[in-house]
Amino acid sequence: MFALGIDPGLSRCGYGAVRSNGAELRCVAFGHLTTPVDAPLASRLGVLLADLEDLLDELRPEVVVVERVLFQVNARTAMSVGQASGLALASAARRGIEVAQYSPNEVKQAVAGYGSADKLAVATMVATLLGLASPPTPADRADALALAVTHLAGAALRAAEASLR
Repeated sequence: MFALGIDPGLSRCGYGAVRSNGAELRCVAFGHLTTPVDAPLASRLGVLLADLEDLLDELRPEVVVVERVLFQVNARTAMSVGQASGLALASAARRGIEVAQYSPNEVKQAVAGYGSADKLAVATMVATLLGLASPPTPADRADALALAVTHLAGAALRAAEASLR
């Protein structure tokens, strides 16, 4: 299975592509997309949409995994994260790509074994699980890879559950 994790953001949107072959996980690509902070909101959303569509067309994932936006202290940040998340979800859906969402705590639990793990613990475990030389930085890259790993790690369990039905 080939999963693309998206850590949504308007200023910086992290992505991480991971392929699984049984229990083996392999990092295919990771990085982040940016928009010009001084541009109007509609222009920034247009840039991000085009970049997300290009990324999906280039990588052709089987599933897009997006961080579920639950709560942000800063309402302005929450709005921009929500808008970026919506673009990622809609872009995948338009291409007929399966979409999954996980909360930050679900990802931390799956990757680091602790739902309140800090960013460094998640990044360190992502590097370990994917055999990377060092933890990915900035954090949105590690978070995007962690989203993909979370989904792939649960794929075998979901398949087993489906076979029981």
